[in-house]
Amino acid sequence: MPGPEGAARGRRAPDGSPYPDRGRAGFERDVRTMFGQIARGYDWFDHVASLGGDLLWRPRALWDVDRFRDPRPVRRILDVGCGTGDLTRLAARHYPGARVVGLDFARPMLEVARERTPAAASGGRIAYGEGSVNRLPFPDATFDLAMSAFVARNLPDLAGALRELYRVLGPGGTLLTLEITEPSSPFVRATFHAYFDRVVPWLGAAVGKEGPYRYLPESLRYLPPRERLMGLFREAGFSRVGAVPQSAGIVTAYLAASAAPGTAVKSS
Repeated sequence: MPGPEGAARGRRAPDGSPYPDRGRAGFERDVRTMFGQIARGYDWFDHVASLGGDLLWRPRALWDVDRFRDPRPVRRILDVGCGTGDLTRLAARHYPGARVVGLDFARPMLEVARERTPAAASGGRIAYGEGSVNRLPFPDATFDLAMSAFVARNLPDLAGALRELYRVLGPGGTLLTLEITEPSSPFVRATFHAYFDRVVPWLGAAVGKEGPYRYLPESLRYLPPRERLMGLFREAGFSRVGAVPQSAGIVTAYLAASAAPGTAVKSS
């Protein structure tokens, strides 16, 4: 049985790397510790482990946003769980008239994000801050677009996070949630799990980060199925909801919109 020090540190993989356990009271803290420890090699490993897919999924998701959202200017954007700022910087380029805030609860991730976002290159339109999606430090109706990439499955209270995101979006605002998902095709699903559940943790162990990349396939089991997740968006207050699969359903862009001023609230 682990002593007090072991319990405080949380579950660890055989190589000593953090391996968050959703059943622990300190799960959120353990996830923060894990992301803090892998911050420096996070992007490189994700490019390798996804076979380069993550370089395509984010820009495609922003194109999906454009097809889904109301045709109004996007001036204020929030990227929650921004990590090293990949999606934050991409959104700033995609919406050149917008100011973008990247928020993350892992300080080492934010340090990398700031290093990779020179003020001159971003025109001063990108800012980063530390915080949690379940307690967003912004007034109501602050943003036109809120987004996250590969964050939802790590949240201990997903329904509460969606309510907070709804709160900070203005009328007619859009939410993008990009996530790894279960493919519907039995063949693709079997191939996906053979790689995701076995090869990815092996790659993690090879670079001394076995725990985080054993946690990754585990975390997918806690993401609600597509229809249930879309139901959570509606329960949070969103009036229009959609889902766009990518890469044969390995990744899905979930899209949700709050009702525009003067529009009747309806679900889709």
